[in-house]
Amino acid sequence: MSWFPGAMSCKSKVAPSVDFDHSCSDSVEYLTLNFGPFETVHRWRRLPPCDEFVGARRSKHTVVAYRDAIYVFGGDNGKNMLNDLLRFDVKDCSWCRAFTTGTPPAPRYHHSAVVYGSSMFVFGGYTGDIYSNSNLKNKNDLFEYKFATGQWTEWKVEGRLVARSAHGATVYNDKLWIFAGYDGNARSSSFCTLIEQSGEIPPSCCNFPVAVCRDKMFVFSGQSGAKITNNLFQFEFKGHMWTRIPTEHLLRGSPPPPQRRYGHTMVAFDRHLYVFGGAADNTLPNELHCYDVDSQTWEVIQPSTDSEVILQIRGAQYIRGSHCNNAAHIYSQMPSGRLFHAAAVIHDAMYIFGGTVDNNVRSGEMYRFQFSCYPKCTLHEDYGKLWENRQFCDVEFILGEREERVLGHIAIVTARCQWLRKKILQARDRQKQVCEDSEEAAASKQKDSKSSGGPPLLEVSIREAEAQPFEVLMQFLYTDKIQYPRRGHVQDVLLIMDVYKLALSFKLSRLEQLCVQYIEASVDLQNVLSVCENANKLQLDQLKEHCLNFVVKESHFNQVIMTKEFEHLSTPLIVEIVRRKQHPPPRVYSDQPVDIGTSLVQDMKAYLEGAGLEFCDIILLLDGHPRPAHKAILAARSSYFEAMFRSFMPEDGQVNISIGEMVPSKQAFESMLRYIYYGDVNMPPEDSLYLFAAPYYYGFSNNRLQAYCKQNLEMNVTVENVLQILEAADKTQALDMKKHCLHIIVHQFIKVSKLPNLRSLSQPLLLDIIESLASHISDKQCAEMSSDI
Repeated sequence: MSWFPGAMSCKSKVAPSVDFDHSCSDSVEYLTLNFGPFETVHRWRRLPPCDEFVGARRSKHTVVAYRDAIYVFGGDNGKNMLNDLLRFDVKDCSWCRAFTTGTPPAPRYHHSAVVYGSSMFVFGGYTGDIYSNSNLKNKNDLFEYKFATGQWTEWKVEGRLVARSAHGATVYNDKLWIFAGYDGNARSSSFCTLIEQSGEIPPSCCNFPVAVCRDKMFVFSGQSGAKITNNLFQFEFKGHMWTRIPTEHLLRGSPPPPQRRYGHTMVAFDRHLYVFGGAADNTLPNELHCYDVDSQTWEVIQPSTDSEVILQIRGAQYIRGSHCNNAAHIYSQMPSGRLFHAAAVIHDAMYIFGGTVDNNVRSGEMYRFQFSCYPKCTLHEDYGKLWENRQFCDVEFILGEREERVLGHIAIVTARCQWLRKKILQARDRQKQVCEDSEEAAASKQKDSKSSGGPPLLEVSIREAEAQPFEVLMQFLYTDKIQYPRRGHVQDVLLIMDVYKLALSFKLSRLEQLCVQYIEASVDLQNVLSVCENANKLQLDQLKEHCLNFVVKESHFNQVIMTKEFEHLSTPLIVEIVRRKQHPPPRVYSDQPVDIGTSLVQDMKAYLEGAGLEFCDIILLLDGHPRPAHKAILAARSSYFEAMFRSFMPEDGQVNISIGEMVPSKQAFESMLRYIYYGDVNMPPEDSLYLFAAPYYYGFSNNRLQAYCKQNLEMNVTVENVLQILEAADKTQALDMKKHCLHIIVHQFIKVSKLPNLRSLSQPLLLDIIESLASHISDKQCAEMSSDI
C-alpha cells in the first residue's frame, strides 16, 4: 500500500584537515581537528526540560525529528491523555508549542508517528479515559501534520486498516509499515495490511520499538502476553522474510544481549542499533546497549566521564573546566532508568524525551546522546577477503581419501592453530630435506619458481579431514566466525558436527564452542534423532547427551517416538532413550570455567610479537633497519602492499617504508604494524602525527586509524608530552600542530622548562621556542620592562 511520493537524499564527504584554537592562553584542551563527520567520544548531555506552562510531563507519547527540531505528540500526564504538539529546537535548546491549525487527532497514547517528506503521520493508539477501561478504544485513524503550514489533516484510506496500539511503525520505500501491537482483543504478530510473511516470524507482541538499518527492519524484545523476550528479529523488506538474529554463537565472556524488556526505545545510526531504557524484570536500567549490524555483536556503551555529574553553583555551570551560566544545582548528565519514553535522531545525536521514571512519575526531561562515529574495524573482513580471493596462497592442504585440495596462507594458519602449525613445519622440513638430498629436485624447484613467479606451494597432507568441513574450519581461522547454514536442516547440522569433530582434533576451543552452540540451538523435533545418531557415531558425547535430554523431555517424547525415524534408529540408542525416560540421570552441574580459546586479535598480536618470526617472508626496511613481516597479512590489510606483491615484488624481498616522503619514527612504525596485524589503535600522541596520513598512503579499508589519531591528538596533548609532539610535528611538517605545541610551551614554560627532554631538542627547535617566547614577551611585557629600566 503506497501512500507516499518518492524521496531522495545524498551525503557528501569532507576532506580531513587540522584546525587549532589558540584563544585560551593557559589550557591545552582547545585543540580540534576538522575531520568531517567523525565524533570520537560517546557523551550524554542533559538539555533544558519542558516547562509545565509549555507542555505537561508525559509518557507513552511519540517524538519525531524534522530538520533541527524534535516534535512531541500526545501521551499521558498520569491523569489525562494528551493531544498537544510540542517543538524543541536543538540549536537554541528551547521549547515551544508548535503552531497548528485544523482538527488534531483525539487525545491518545501508545500511537505511532513517522516522518515522510515534509509531514508527520500519526497512526492509531488508545483514546479514552485512562482511569476507565470501559471507554478505552483502539484507533485505526491516520493523521498528517504538515511542518511548513501546521495543518492537521485526517486521511481517508481505502481498504481496511486494523486498529492498533503499542505497535511499531516505520517508513521504507515510500510505504508506511505498521507491525504487531494490540488490536483491542489480542496482541498481534502481523502487519496492519495483508502481507505474506515467511521465516522466523516474531511472536505476537506489543510495547516494542522498531528501527530500519541496512534496508532491514529490526524488532527487539517487547511484551508477548505474559512473556517478555530479549530476541532481536530482522525483516527484509524485499522478500518479506523474518530472521531471528542468533545469539547462541556469542561465546561465554562475550557481551550478552540486553535483558528482556518492554517500553524501551531503539534507534538506528550508521551500522548500529541503540537500545535504551524500558522495564527489565521489575527494574528500570539506564545502560545504553549497542548492536553492530555487521558483526552481529552487542555491547554496553561506556560514555565519557564528563557525562556523569554536572555541578552548578551560584548560577555558574562547571563541566570539567568549561564554564557557562545556568541555573544552580547538582544533577546527573545521564538519564535515569525509564519506560514509555521516546527517542529520535538528528544528525549524529540521539534525543530522548519524557517517560515514566521511579514511582510512576512522568518526566519532562530532554537528553542528548552524542554518537561516537568511529569507522568500523575491518580486520576480520580483510582477512576474510584474503581467504575468499585466495591470492598469495603459499600452502595447499591435501585432504581425505579423495585427496581434495584446499589453498591457504601459512601466516594465518600458523598464527591460529598449533596443530596445523606442526603439520606445516613437518611438511616444510620434509621439503627442505628433499631439496638438500637431490640436485635434480632443487633444479626442478628452481624451474617451478621461475615459471610460477614465486616459490612452489607447500603441500600438507591431512587424511583425517574432508574438504567441506575443513573449508568451514579455515573460514573460522581467517574471520573468527563461521557462516551459519540454514538452521534446523539436517544436512547442515551434520556438516557443523563434522566441523566440531575437526575442532576437537585440532584443539580449537573457540571453534568447538561455536559449533556446540549452533548445533544445540538447531536441534528440533524433525532432526533430533539424526543428530543423536551422528553424535553417537562420531563419539561426540556432549552433543549426544543434549539430544537424549531433548528427546525424553515431557513435551517432546510422544512426538519423537511416533516418527518413522525412531523406527529405524539403532537398537542400542532406542534402549538408551527408553532407560533415560524411565530413570533420568541426575543433573551434573559444573562450575569449571569453559575454555573459549584465543581470538583472532589475540593470535595475531602474539604472531607479530614473535610467534610468527620463523614464518616471515618479507623484510620491511625503516631507515635501513630491517623488520621481518608476512606478505599475506600486509596484502590483506593494505591495497598498497597488495598491488606491490602482485605486480612489483622486489627481487631481494625487501621494501623501504615511508609515508609519502616522510619516514616515520620506529615507534610510529611499530604502531602501524600493530594496526595492520590485529587492529590495535592505542599509541602515543606523537605517533598519531606520523600515522595521520597512513590510511590514504597505504590504502587501508577505511580511515578508522585516522579517526583514532584525531582523538589521540585532541585528548592527549599535555605539558608532559608536548616536546615529543613538537619534534614529531617538525619532522612531519605539520605546521599547525607545531604552532599549537609552541603555544602550549610558551604559556606553560615554567613547567616545560623542567622537563628533561628539553635539553635533547635540536638547535633549530630550541631557537623556535626562544623566538616564540620573545614574541610573547614583546606583546605583553615589553612596556612594563621598559618602564622598569
